[in-house]
Amino acid sequence: MGNPNFVDYVKINCRSGKGGAGSAHFFRSRTNPRGGPDGGDGGRGGHIILKGNEQLWTLLHLKYTKHVKAENGTGGSDSLKTGASGKDAILEVPLGTVARNAETSEFLFEITGHNQTRILVRGGKGGLGNDHFKSSTNRTPKYAQPGEPGIEEWHILELKLLADVGLVGFPNAGKSTLLSVISAAKPEIADYPFTTLKPNLGMVRYRDDRSFVVADIPGIIEGAHEGKGLGLRFLRHIERNSLLLFMIPADTNDIKSEYFILLNELKQYNPELLDKTKLLAITKSDLLDQELMEEIKQDLPDIPFVFISSIARAGITEIKDLIWKHLNI
Repeated sequence: MGNPNFVDYVKINCRSGKGGAGSAHFFRSRTNPRGGPDGGDGGRGGHIILKGNEQLWTLLHLKYTKHVKAENGTGGSDSLKTGASGKDAILEVPLGTVARNAETSEFLFEITGHNQTRILVRGGKGGLGNDHFKSSTNRTPKYAQPGEPGIEEWHILELKLLADVGLVGFPNAGKSTLLSVISAAKPEIADYPFTTLKPNLGMVRYRDDRSFVVADIPGIIEGAHEGKGLGLRFLRHIERNSLLLFMIPADTNDIKSEYFILLNELKQYNPELLDKTKLLAITKSDLLDQELMEEIKQDLPDIPFVFISSIARAGITEIKDLIWKHLNI
């Protein structure tokens, strides 16, 4: 059920490289048998780095990468030569990837730009060679610093979808069907709740070769913010969307009441979500005649709305126009 290739959470063990040791070498030659210290510094250990890649939509390629290790730096040598730095381990991730410390859940950073790089775990610094320790009182220091050890940590990478529009509604509200009609996405569709177990992304082509991205986010149920059902993992994706399209079926007993239940779920999870632009699509409206439509209009929440039917292809152009208008205000 859902798309098995969509992975939005991975936990990985990261070990950065240790720094190379500084050298405690002394210059020696036939003409200068008692030369001064000329030990070079050790090279730094390799970092573990995250790099944004706009071609990636999922963390699937990291699902089976349990351990990531960067190279160690090499030691310094004579003639003040610095050791080579250890090779960095670079993990490419989709835009919208958030890094957290697995032990503390502390937010570290987020990757939002193509080719943006951030250091997840720093490599150890290289040790200083003995040349650094000479002084007026000690002309021949026989010691150099060891390199710093690498760091081993567990980290969590989470993906927040970078979509323009998030579809919000209870299970079976017609979200997947709408996505399949307005975009090239092929979400799994069935007439039972929780068909969508993973978010689906669809690129919607609009007039004059313009487009926007819609995320079908699996149905919210009352109590999602408390972690009931599949709640929190899905609510995370809504944070990124600039516009929320609430979808409520026409045969719902009380559309206004259902809207406020959905709104409350978002508010409990993160009150800032309520600052986003909100639109309403009343789905399955092929079940309504004109008289019923007029009756329903009398008691709708005070946000822009469109009656749609994905099956009958009714209201589809209107909803795309409404979305585009509000994305570009």
